[in-house]
Amino acid sequence: MQTTDSVRPAEQNRALALSTIAFTACFAVWTIFSIIGVAIKEELGLTDTQFGLLVATPILTGSVTRLFLGVWTEKYGGRLVFSAQMILTALATWALTLAHSYTMYLVAALGIGLAGGSFIIGVAYVSRWYDAGHQGTALGIFGAGNVGAAVTKFVAPFVMVAYGWHGVAYAWAIGLAIVGILFFLLAKDDPELVERRRSGVKSPSFAQQFAPLRNLQVWRFSLYYFFVFGAFVALALWLPHYLIDVYGVDVKTAGMCAAAFSLSASLFRAYGGHLSDRFGARAVMYWTFGFSLILLFMLSYPPTDYVIRGKDGLISFTTEMGLWPFVGTLFALGFFMSLGKAAVFKHIPVYYPNHVGAVGGLVGMIGGLGGFVLPIAFGALLDLSGIYTSCFALLFVVVAVSLAWMHLSIRAMERASHGEALDALPQLPEMQPIHHPERTAMPRVLDDWRPEDRSFWEEKGRRVARRNLWISIPALLLAFSVWMVWSVVVARLPAIGFDFTPEELFWLAALPGLSGATLRIFYSFMVPIFGGRLWTTLSTASLLVPALGIGYAVQNPQTPYLIFLTLALLCGLGGGNFASSMANIAYFFPKAEKGNALALNAGLGNLGVSVMQFLVPLVITAGVFGAVAGEPQVMSDGGRLWMQNAGFVWVPLILVATAAAWLGMNDIADARASFREQAVIFGRKHNWLMCILYTGTFGSFIGYSAGFPLLTKLQFPEVNALQYVFLGPLVGALSRAATGWISDRFGGGRVTVWVFAGMILSVFGVIASIGAGSFEGFFAAFMALFLLTGIGNASTFQMIPAIMGREIPRLMPDLDAGASRKQADRESAAIIAFTSAIAAYGAFFIPKAYGSSIAMTGAPVAALWGFLAFYVICLVITWAWYTRPGGLLHDIERGRATPVTAQPAE
Repeated sequence: MQTTDSVRPAEQNRALALSTIAFTACFAVWTIFSIIGVAIKEELGLTDTQFGLLVATPILTGSVTRLFLGVWTEKYGGRLVFSAQMILTALATWALTLAHSYTMYLVAALGIGLAGGSFIIGVAYVSRWYDAGHQGTALGIFGAGNVGAAVTKFVAPFVMVAYGWHGVAYAWAIGLAIVGILFFLLAKDDPELVERRRSGVKSPSFAQQFAPLRNLQVWRFSLYYFFVFGAFVALALWLPHYLIDVYGVDVKTAGMCAAAFSLSASLFRAYGGHLSDRFGARAVMYWTFGFSLILLFMLSYPPTDYVIRGKDGLISFTTEMGLWPFVGTLFALGFFMSLGKAAVFKHIPVYYPNHVGAVGGLVGMIGGLGGFVLPIAFGALLDLSGIYTSCFALLFVVVAVSLAWMHLSIRAMERASHGEALDALPQLPEMQPIHHPERTAMPRVLDDWRPEDRSFWEEKGRRVARRNLWISIPALLLAFSVWMVWSVVVARLPAIGFDFTPEELFWLAALPGLSGATLRIFYSFMVPIFGGRLWTTLSTASLLVPALGIGYAVQNPQTPYLIFLTLALLCGLGGGNFASSMANIAYFFPKAEKGNALALNAGLGNLGVSVMQFLVPLVITAGVFGAVAGEPQVMSDGGRLWMQNAGFVWVPLILVATAAAWLGMNDIADARASFREQAVIFGRKHNWLMCILYTGTFGSFIGYSAGFPLLTKLQFPEVNALQYVFLGPLVGALSRAATGWISDRFGGGRVTVWVFAGMILSVFGVIASIGAGSFEGFFAAFMALFLLTGIGNASTFQMIPAIMGREIPRLMPDLDAGASRKQADRESAAIIAFTSAIAAYGAFFIPKAYGSSIAMTGAPVAALWGFLAFYVICLVITWAWYTRPGGLLHDIERGRATPVTAQPAE
């Protein structure tokens, strides 16, 4: 069989040179809107957001098509696919000159986006000409074709000044068509394709090529490329506009300055490939992310005036980056991004040598989507905040997340291979002389944990488990308090001088739910990875950020709305804690006591919402912390409020809970598990059905808790709603803890059916009360809703172990009884955590639905009708799948099958 060893260097150089030239031409066309888009923006009078969408649209096509073009290249060869792609792109570029409206420009831009797909064609084609030891350098040289963006920025402004933007489009279309024809005539099929045709071997199927995409590692590589390539494309498109607006330069100067970034982010890619071959791609990625983090912090810092009270008077100074320091910093950023681009694609042929097209296509697609999403996000952030450097702040966050994920993944891999050796090392190198592993082993890690062993449980286990439970409960209670604190604070902001619209206020009330629910998805898997003690400590300490932020932000009515949006999102840190807290406590208790322990942890933790809604209205009426917390705010009616206490009151409690978690909790060694072991639930149908049902119960509980205060204030302004709203979450939390026996006795499915029927009637009561203007009816109907959500929270989670106890023997018939039960327990716990994450989105959607309904119709009734319809769907799902005759739980709940031990949770 022909291999790369039999390929002559001249043939390799020919393939590499032609591919690099073709990619350069394609990239020049792909970024054409970075120059001509400025003229089109003026011609059509576009907003920043519309301009961002226009320049990003080609990136969308180029990104999405990468996945398919990579697969087609594997199947049909790079010579044919590359040539066809360039000729079609040239036709679309020519057609751009025929557009006469914004919509037609967007359609033409979609066709131009085909140019972006050239990258994965070239990667799949070039990698087949080189062995693994030289692929990094070869792909780095090919990737230097990114310099096409610099070509556009250098040359296009002069062409546009002389012939208009139409002249640029004509010239670029003709040039690309010529390159496409020459590539077809001069290039050769790659060695692997030639050998496959000679031997008659069929090309791999789509299923075989897409198989590696199930690996989480592939998606991690995609996130890396989202920054190193996606951010490069986004900045290449955005910088001319940025430079013109911020520094007041003309289009030619802006193009030249932006080209400096494009050059450094392109030309050094070949050097990045060489470094990856020599030192390893992992080391290069550390350099990329580390230096990018520093450079983006410098770029994201906005021009700021400072006034400091010194001993001799006021000291004033300003921080602002001039044009040339800005260009120099961008050049350095581009250098490290170019190294990172080469390093990412050094990984792929090494890890997936037979799937370069599919894996590289996905990674390239996600990276390209960064070039589509980020310009839109840049424009939206600029419109929202008015801060030009907000685009660099967003990239700073992306890099920080990428670096953290990479480092943690590498540490997990090292520990899996050398766990015992690592445990024998001291915490710090300086401790080596006094380090004795057998004496200094961490006492908080429980290597021997057997809760099902009665003697072990009685002698040691119960005491340790209860200590962890009673430390976990107040930590979770504080998490819920911080998560929902906006539900009270938002209702008071207009009274202390904040000029926010009702829609903006509902956004503030809804965002903690959005971020909290999203974080729950990740928190669900953290305890088995990091350990319960460490994760509880970190997650509890993280609550200090929103608590302190709220305390300072509310003291000044001039605080930008963007700051409040950020703090609202950070409050979601409290919402994420539930999933990890429940997962942690579940490991400590035997099955016989697990239900009660989880009920206590969840029920008393949920009380944090009620505690917050009762405590905050009290502490904001007095200077609890004295002068340390700042001056009170004067209300429109002349009264005074210490609104900062809504945040500050939690700070000492959080500090105590954090210390207690670190000093008093334990990790269980046997609870360690990888994400892959837990991720099997994503293929289970009943996981997704239970997500819907639990969203109907817990999603309603947390969503109504978040929106009830503001909704009551708006619908019944004559009523002091903050005196009563805490009762709703109190009723919901207590009903959950007190009614679990109902589901145990009658069956979770049957109880859930009746719960949704009652919720339908209760929502109808709320609608009728609003129409009648009756606060008493409104309040009573909502109390019924809270009561029913509590009962439903317990009943839905009671269903999950029963469902999986019936499903696992059917899905995995090869398992014996013990292994089947263990698998059912593992999947039940994972589904409980995941459904809690999905359901928590109710904290976002319910308040947001209120705000949207009021904005569009002037009343919340439309949103309530939507909730009622959703409960009807939940009732039908519960009956059709689980409780009807022949349903999955019908026999169990009527005593005709062996019941499965329930595991109530949140």
